[in-house]
Amino acid sequence: MIPKTNNKEANRTPTLKQDEAVAEPTLDHLVDSIVTGGQEAAQFPQGHPKPHLSIKLGVDVHLDRYVVVRQIDGGAPQPPQRFSPAQFLDWAKKQTELTEQVYSCYEAGPFGYSLHRKLAALGITNYVVRPRDWDEYGKQVKTDKRDAKQLVLHLDRYVAGNRDAFCVVRVPTEAQEQARSRSRQRESLQKEKLRLAAQGRSDALYYGYHLEGEWWVQAIWREWVLPPFLVELLEPLRRLIQAIETELQAQSKAITAAAPAALPLGLGKLTYEILEREICDWSRFQNRRQVASYTGMCPKEDSSDQRRFQGSINKHGNPRVRSALVEASWRLVQFQPTYKPVAKWLPVLTNPKTTKAKRKQIVVAIGRQFSVDWWRVRTQRCQAEDLGLKSKPTPATVPPTPRAKATQAKEKKKD
Repeated sequence: MIPKTNNKEANRTPTLKQDEAVAEPTLDHLVDSIVTGGQEAAQFPQGHPKPHLSIKLGVDVHLDRYVVVRQIDGGAPQPPQRFSPAQFLDWAKKQTELTEQVYSCYEAGPFGYSLHRKLAALGITNYVVRPRDWDEYGKQVKTDKRDAKQLVLHLDRYVAGNRDAFCVVRVPTEAQEQARSRSRQRESLQKEKLRLAAQGRSDALYYGYHLEGEWWVQAIWREWVLPPFLVELLEPLRRLIQAIETELQAQSKAITAAAPAALPLGLGKLTYEILEREICDWSRFQNRRQVASYTGMCPKEDSSDQRRFQGSINKHGNPRVRSALVEASWRLVQFQPTYKPVAKWLPVLTNPKTTKAKRKQIVVAIGRQFSVDWWRVRTQRCQAEDLGLKSKPTPATVPPTPRAKATQAKEKKKD
């Protein structure tokens, strides 16, 4: 006997299966459209898990285009894609809808940190890395596509826990970045002044005249007896140098105004501010080795088995910090004879048999030690007096005389 079936239930079952079949491709279509860079926005059902755990982006940044290589979860890197800056930000925002976490990285360069801040605003964990040659195997082929691919591969290692995959650059705050730009602009103007001064000496030497010192100063310029054509040749350089000097004085005054009054003798307000603006935050260093490494004043080393060779400094760190420390070291030798590193090397420095090269090495050693000591002072690990650094005494305040008090009282009454 054939059992009877309910026609309504029989008709309803295929309809439900068809609805499920239609709904599933729709969800897949939304995922595929965003993964391939489509314009549709992901609209997953509320509470639906995102399809991927992580997405990594290696970005090779240029002025008008970005070359991007993406890696989804632990898969192989996908083919590179090209975007304009605006298109890349829109596309990067869509990646956050596909995964729980998006990572990206690009090399530090002339474009600053504006892209980093825009990516961070989208919820993307971005790393600005130190530029390097990504051609590890010496293939002598360098393209934007290869660089972007190597960036995402090293990013994958870094996220997995390999902190030696690349060197992450510390991103300063906007206030720190602006203050640092002011001091760096002053340095650029100083270099331009020296270049113009050397250009003037070169022009005069070409015609048989030897200009010495600050030849552009009005008092010195009048003493020179030069032919008219050479005067016409040097006059534009003099005007440019004098204009730069005026700007340098204004900028130096503005920079030193932010420095505290109580500083160790020989350090100087300008040097103090340059160090503060370049370091940005002294607490970023965890130990003295990190401080010395950042200065680039550590010796090169080539050691293997029983052989050990140490050469000149590696110059691997911040060159502006290094030059400021060397300049400060020469003044510390003069004004801080009781400072421990200076007291250690002072007999050698004052020895007339010591060569000029040896004196330079000693000054670099003093600068390296001072950077570590100043880090200790700035992070409240010790006081400057504990290291033998003497500060400029505060001028004593002389009480006003009775006559001066009477004059001040009269002026107050007039007001």
